[in-house]
Amino acid sequence: MESNSEYQKTWQRFRRNRPALVGLWFVVAAVFVALFGYVLAPDNSPDANAQIPEIALQPPGFRVSILPVKTNNEAAPSSWYSVLLNGQPLSYKPVPIEPSSLKTVGDSVHFQYFGKNGRWSAVPTVQLNDQEIQTRHFALGTDKYGRCILSRLILGFRVSLLVGLIAVAISLSLGLMIGAAGGYFGGRVDDMVMLVVNTVWSIPTLLLVFAVVLALGRGIGIIFLAVGLTMWVDVARVVRGQVLAIKQLAFVEAAQSMGLGHGRILLRHILPNLLGPVMVVAAGNFATAILVESGLSYLGFGVQPPTPSWGTMLNENYGYALSGKPLLALAPALAIAFTVLAFNLVGNGLRDALDVRN
Repeated sequence: MESNSEYQKTWQRFRRNRPALVGLWFVVAAVFVALFGYVLAPDNSPDANAQIPEIALQPPGFRVSILPVKTNNEAAPSSWYSVLLNGQPLSYKPVPIEPSSLKTVGDSVHFQYFGKNGRWSAVPTVQLNDQEIQTRHFALGTDKYGRCILSRLILGFRVSLLVGLIAVAISLSLGLMIGAAGGYFGGRVDDMVMLVVNTVWSIPTLLLVFAVVLALGRGIGIIFLAVGLTMWVDVARVVRGQVLAIKQLAFVEAAQSMGLGHGRILLRHILPNLLGPVMVVAAGNFATAILVESGLSYLGFGVQPPTPSWGTMLNENYGYALSGKPLLALAPALAIAFTVLAFNLVGNGLRDALDVRN
């Protein structure tokens, strides 16, 4: 009952922090969007990479009629689970048309491509998809390849949160293990730990990430590893300091006097008391991981196209910011800014809520 009471008091203190609560709701919404991205995205093709060059660089709110024309590559039926994870491969080629130009002549359908100067073409009726003519709405417009910006922005949540989650898991695993060992055993073990920590700490984060990526290659798996390996130092420093203080307390000395093993004392008595500080560091590292991944993708060293990443979207569209189409660059920039801000607000809220002096 006492433990539950403490958790309830912590939650009450956190809930009184309005900015932190808003940040938490944003994080929860972001996780929902990341999990169900292909369900929420208007373009649910793999990586939201359905390119329609005829409608490139259209403004927000753009609508167009699409004639679905069969392709030679028939898409195999996908289960709901596969669609949720990887999207639904297109079984047709989307052709933007002027709906008023559509007419049937014999066994062919004649149409004019979208635009006043769109060329005329025709396809046999047997090549038409079973679906009727679609009207597509692009709420945020299209990019230079004719892809839906909103769809790629939604799927960008999945990439950013996945990189943050795995990078934080790696950093927590290494940081807890190394920091706890140094703080608990002290002596030469602590000296070796601090030597490694200070060495890694002295290397700029991006420089270390670049070194890992160049050594192991590009790809989303390498990004997980590279970002995680640069953030464990923060965790190790915090954990070492906390362990140095906790191991002097009476309940740890009592456990040692009873002859309990070092592993049991660390796992059962010391590490549970590190939950608060570690959660605060993890929230900050999550925000840092998103920034690092976006920066790497912007520079071309991160997630590779056509996988949608906010950094890649910035790289592809930053030139349009001053040419009358600022939303192409502004949309991913705002997504990065708000997501990082939300995690920082949650981290600050956790720090204040876990401080019993408040």
